[in-house]
Amino acid sequence: MLWFIAFIVIVLAASYRRASLRLTTFLIGLWLAAYILTHGLTPFSQGLWAAFLLIFMPLNIEGLRLKLISRPMFKLMKSALPPMSQTEREALEAGTVWWDAELFSGKPNWKVLLDLPPAKLSAEEQAFIDGPVETLCAMLNDWDITRNRMDLPKEVWDYIKQQKFCGIIIPKQYGGLEFSEMAHSEIVMKLSSRSSTAAVTVMVPNSLGPAKLLLAYGTEAQKNHYLPRLAKGEEIPAFALTGPHAGSDAGAMPDTGVVCYGDFEGKKTLGMRLNWEKRYITLGPVATVLGLAFKLYDPDHLLGDKEAIGITVALIPTDTPGVSIGRRHFPLDSAFQNGPNWGKDVFIPMDWIIGGVDQVGNGWKMLVQCLATGRAISLPALSVGGAKFTSRNTGAYARIRKQFNVPIGEFEGIEEPLAHMAGQTYILDAARKVTCAALDQGEKPSVISAILKYELTERMRKVINDGMDIQGGSGICMGPRNYLGRLYQVIPVSITVEGANILTRTMMIFGQGAIRCHPYIQKEMAALSQGDAGLALRQFDQVFFEHIGFFMRNYASSYWMRLTNARFIKVPGDDYTRPYFRQIARLSASFAVLADVALLTLGGALKRKERISGHFADALSNLYLCSCVLKHYQDQGSRAEDLPLLHWACQQTLFQSQQSLLAILRKLPMPQGILILRALFSRRPMRPLAAFLSAIAFPLGKPCNPPDDDLIHQCASLLLTDSPVRDRLTYGIYINDKPDDATGRIEVAFKAVLAAAPVEAKIKKAQKQKRLAKGDPSNAVTEALTKGVITQQEADLLDKANQARLAAITVDDFSPEELTGVKRS
Repeated sequence: MLWFIAFIVIVLAASYRRASLRLTTFLIGLWLAAYILTHGLTPFSQGLWAAFLLIFMPLNIEGLRLKLISRPMFKLMKSALPPMSQTEREALEAGTVWWDAELFSGKPNWKVLLDLPPAKLSAEEQAFIDGPVETLCAMLNDWDITRNRMDLPKEVWDYIKQQKFCGIIIPKQYGGLEFSEMAHSEIVMKLSSRSSTAAVTVMVPNSLGPAKLLLAYGTEAQKNHYLPRLAKGEEIPAFALTGPHAGSDAGAMPDTGVVCYGDFEGKKTLGMRLNWEKRYITLGPVATVLGLAFKLYDPDHLLGDKEAIGITVALIPTDTPGVSIGRRHFPLDSAFQNGPNWGKDVFIPMDWIIGGVDQVGNGWKMLVQCLATGRAISLPALSVGGAKFTSRNTGAYARIRKQFNVPIGEFEGIEEPLAHMAGQTYILDAARKVTCAALDQGEKPSVISAILKYELTERMRKVINDGMDIQGGSGICMGPRNYLGRLYQVIPVSITVEGANILTRTMMIFGQGAIRCHPYIQKEMAALSQGDAGLALRQFDQVFFEHIGFFMRNYASSYWMRLTNARFIKVPGDDYTRPYFRQIARLSASFAVLADVALLTLGGALKRKERISGHFADALSNLYLCSCVLKHYQDQGSRAEDLPLLHWACQQTLFQSQQSLLAILRKLPMPQGILILRALFSRRPMRPLAAFLSAIAFPLGKPCNPPDDDLIHQCASLLLTDSPVRDRLTYGIYINDKPDDATGRIEVAFKAVLAAAPVEAKIKKAQKQKRLAKGDPSNAVTEALTKGVITQQEADLLDKANQARLAAITVDDFSPEELTGVKRS
């Protein structure tokens, strides 16, 4: 047994240190020689020696290795490689890899994350947010917009155009604001805390739209013509991609363009005749210029030898003959402009293609490249705005609202959702800021963009659901006093657009990440696709064995870190954050091992195993979010008062990542469906694969636990008190103290109730001493004043608090005529 343990230690140590094949062979040979010297040349030792030669001679002799190992594996993997469409290939190649690749490596290099400069606003950007953005927010009345107008008022549209809100990303040389991605995010976040209609109206021209496409791919003539007009709001853009028959599967779009000659402005011109039908197009009903995606064909070979050219993108003024702008969609009672459009035999010249004729067929590549950044900014910013808004106002409401003479926020049943709201908001803001910092440094992380879009919209949904649960009846009674109902209604819009969340999770995050971020998969695929058979085999041989070394290193690392709970690995941080850095490293190694096992056992079928890939996506996403929380905590100065939020956020994300890895273990294909975890405690014989995986993942139980009751209480309390922590958590949203405003009433009441709290405490103490009658302290003011328990000034504080409380909890009611707009006879 001791010799066997020594053998295992040698193998694991060599794997952990990524020892070369020759050094590993030498170490195992040395162990075998020592065993033979100690035990003699017995039949067993002879068998060990024969096994050693049988295994390691082919591995170390290149000719034998290529013939006996690499060539069969090459053929096996080539046959298992699933076919890949051009759109899939371009999606995989879009953007860059960043911290996601470090998490995939199983050994994250923390300098990549922690040396990233924090995202900061310039003085000009901050002035714009404090000035025009604040002014625009003050102009917005969401109830009036959604109930009475179903559009932004004209003065709001004019202000948006005048202040160049549609030109946030457009360079100054074209008349735009040329703000950073962080400023773009901050602007959308603040607007979303006031009106989702205004936020969507501003974010669409600055995310996936003509401006971004023109900046990346447009000709100089196109930029000079359109960008100044877009910046000033003289042109309102919309982008038409989704159609009735092609939603998430954009490659299946039936919209076509045929290269031909036609009459344009009285001249015979080479161009395209287009036919399309699109829907769900935001800003479509008011757009003056349409970015259109379609499949281009050249049957007469006017451009070249290729007939089916591929997805192409063009800019089309909406007043072009044959273009029809349909009536409006009505997305969940929201007022932002959205609707269908179509074109019948629309002829346009070739120079209306974005980038000109040189960019024909490159439309899908252009779109996914732009999505690599756009998806990481607009909807995540909107989500963070919604979460901050809900946390601040519902937390205040939970302090204002009383039941059984106690603020409802003090009940344990309310504390749990309050803590969830605070912790999730901290996670969301951390991910937003860290990702914006990476974007401002030039990164275009497509996998991380998908993580942000999915995770932040889903977590925002849960935060708002928690807020609705706490608000109770006041949350479901619509009216100008209800600040949360409209936000609750439009949640599914963000879940649906820019890639439906179900497919973003099950197909994009891990499906794309497994190939894009893995250090060897893409290299192996390139070798398998190599035309020269001899060169392909040699390239494959090198990468394949490096991949095996990578796998064994992660296996050994995961096993060691799990046995020691990662206590002995070197990580950054202080006494509070170091344990979380260690757990990220441990779970990252386990994730890398399981990802390799899934790719090995499932091969191309993994593409269709969406439940497994969904769990991989959850594991990776939560590791990314936890990393962002640690970076965010450091960037904010590692304040002790923020520790409850740090602990809640890290514990929640690590626990979720761990649970996702456990789910993967259960779902990986296993004979007879035996579960690994059950097999650990079963008398039934365990399969080798099950034993192998369970040993590295969870040999001593589960070290990551969700937040406990004490931490839940601490986080909930942060939303019930007026403190710098609460202000930091909700910083950047629109806040006012106007008593005639839905959220202003909450803010006024919150401060009035807190100011009167010491007076209430005096009355309660007197009631316990039986100096005053029992009951609601608010009803004992006169008696307390008469008996000298409180002063007149204190009585006034209580009266002010009671009036403000009543104003804050009062809900709207309507006559039948007001609701229907029809007078009753």
